[in-house]
Amino acid sequence: MTDAAIEDPSPELLEAGRLLFVGEAEFTAAAPALGALPPMEGVEIAFAGRSNVGKSSLVNALTGRNTLARTSHTPGRTQQLNFFRIGGRLMLVDMPGYGYAAVEKAKVEAWTKLIHAYLKGRSNLARVYVLIDSRHGLKSIDTDLLDGLDKAAVSYQIVLTKGDALKKSEIEKRIAGIQAALAKRPAAYPEVLLTSSRDDRGVAELRASIARLLQERGA
Repeated sequence: MTDAAIEDPSPELLEAGRLLFVGEAEFTAAAPALGALPPMEGVEIAFAGRSNVGKSSLVNALTGRNTLARTSHTPGRTQQLNFFRIGGRLMLVDMPGYGYAAVEKAKVEAWTKLIHAYLKGRSNLARVYVLIDSRHGLKSIDTDLLDGLDKAAVSYQIVLTKGDALKKSEIEKRIAGIQAALAKRPAAYPEVLLTSSRDDRGVAELRASIARLLQERGA
């Protein structure tokens, strides 16, 4: 990673992030349809990404709990919006993975409709963290989601997963390419984060980013 790509968070922010996620974390609701969404309360963030990008593993790494979010080697396993309350101050939403062709078309369409309805109608949604496999970079199916987020004026930030699989030079090239792609996107947060749930790289920085977002929201 490069200094241009990642702003080093202050020690205060790193500690705020640690304290945010060291507290209680609990599953609170699962919404398979729009009518099942829980009431809006406090600040909400969401994690989105292609099937098998490592969303659930990253949620578990953030909270230090190996079983908080269900992980699976079978893509498309998450079929609903899963809500987790973090430290009594934050609601974290694990969204259904997209882009897995083996899932029935009708089910994919239902997920897609749910996701778009959620993004448009959730006024307390502060940011969507869009997870991208660092080995592959942005694909057209990812940019389709970014287009939707831009159109809905929902703030989002790119988080690269599986960063342990790349060499430093490959990481720098990947981040630079994504930053260039984001430059003209109005809802994109400019900082690209690199993470790995396998060796915990970038996890503290992601926690700090979320803590900063809470501070900005006065939460």
